[in-house]
Amino acid sequence: MSIFQIDRRAALSGMTAASLLALSGCGKGASATGEFIRRDGMQFIRGDDPYRFVGANAWYLAWLGSDTKYGDQGRLTRELDRLQSIGVQNIRILAGAEESPVRNSIKPGFETQDGTLNAALLEGLDVVMAELGKRGMTAVLYFTNNWEWSGGMMSRLFWETGEVTNMNDPEKPWPAFPDAGSAFYANEAATTRFYDYVRMLVTRRNSVTGTLYSEDPMLMSWQLANEPRPGVSPNVQEAILPDYYRWIDQSAALIRSLDQNHMVSLGMEGTIATNGREDIVRRAHENVDYTTAHIWPLNWGWVDGKDLAGTWEAGSAKVADYIASHIRMATEMGKPLTFEEFGFPRDGELYDPSAATTFRERYYRMIYAAAEQNVKDGGPVMGTNFWSWNGEARAQHDDFRFVDGDTQYMGDPPHEPQGWYGLFDSDAEMMKLVTDHAAAFATA
Repeated sequence: MSIFQIDRRAALSGMTAASLLALSGCGKGASATGEFIRRDGMQFIRGDDPYRFVGANAWYLAWLGSDTKYGDQGRLTRELDRLQSIGVQNIRILAGAEESPVRNSIKPGFETQDGTLNAALLEGLDVVMAELGKRGMTAVLYFTNNWEWSGGMMSRLFWETGEVTNMNDPEKPWPAFPDAGSAFYANEAATTRFYDYVRMLVTRRNSVTGTLYSEDPMLMSWQLANEPRPGVSPNVQEAILPDYYRWIDQSAALIRSLDQNHMVSLGMEGTIATNGREDIVRRAHENVDYTTAHIWPLNWGWVDGKDLAGTWEAGSAKVADYIASHIRMATEMGKPLTFEEFGFPRDGELYDPSAATTFRERYYRMIYAAAEQNVKDGGPVMGTNFWSWNGEARAQHDDFRFVDGDTQYMGDPPHEPQGWYGLFDSDAEMMKLVTDHAAAFATA
């Protein structure tokens, strides 16, 4: 997510999980789960039919899937069952995390500075993909991160340079972190190691199913990174753009040389990542299969979490404009669009599951209604992934902060208050919204 800073087996609308499975995804071809999802103009296609999905973000699933002291395979299956029961058919999952001194990053990661790979986490990802396959659910897997909470590009730079800039360092205030991290794109040693990681994962054989990842139809798309920005300061951005574009193009070409079955996506937020420049968004998506938009009204200062009632009208107008502009750009580019991250705080910007979700409900309705209307209009919107799923997890500390060693993983990453944006399994109204959207979106 941006830093700018039941057992519910029956669906809440009264639909069964089985009926939602039939509705979600590819219309009358929903049973064609052995077929790969591909792009055809502004649509995703599976078999002979459009593939539209309602999805969620759950970055932590590989940790749950691992057979370790921090893993919990029982919880993994419960969470996937819950998500499927409310109509979720696609999950965006972190498939790479880099260990380093970068503060507030998850440990353990998938890779360390000396090149050691965490076999248990990779096997945990294998378990996740196998469990998705059992349910006919699909995944978007992203390799790295622009932000600090999984180590990300800053960690890869540290491995090569020995230097770290930490997010929210009072001596190096915003935008020092993303500006410094953008040097990743120009660092040949760092990008070469990234390509090595990509090559490893794309050619991996699932230890549970025996299927190559490149041949797994439950994988919808490989994604280069979570919110890759070409810096933030205009002068930094202008200087790094050639290397940024080169990294995108070379990464996409590498993946396609190894895997002809799956789509490639970038994971970009949209114009918030480019100082409003549409030309950067267009060029960045030239050699990937579809476009993405992430929408964070609180993080971007469009609403005040302590005064949602007083700031909702102005903030929601900016959200509407952002939605419309990215639909327009996707249409002009002739490519599908997914709203793959969108989040909103609970009332009063409280973190406890008992806090009301009045304005969050309004916000989800707004995103979902725009997606549903765009389908009716024959537009490019093909998927929605809310941020994020907390499920049965609960904060382990009174201050709602994650501490190294905690295992109650949530969609709210380690650098954030636990419960800030994620949906809990007790959020009945929010889950009903997702369920209703799954039905409406599939039949729009």
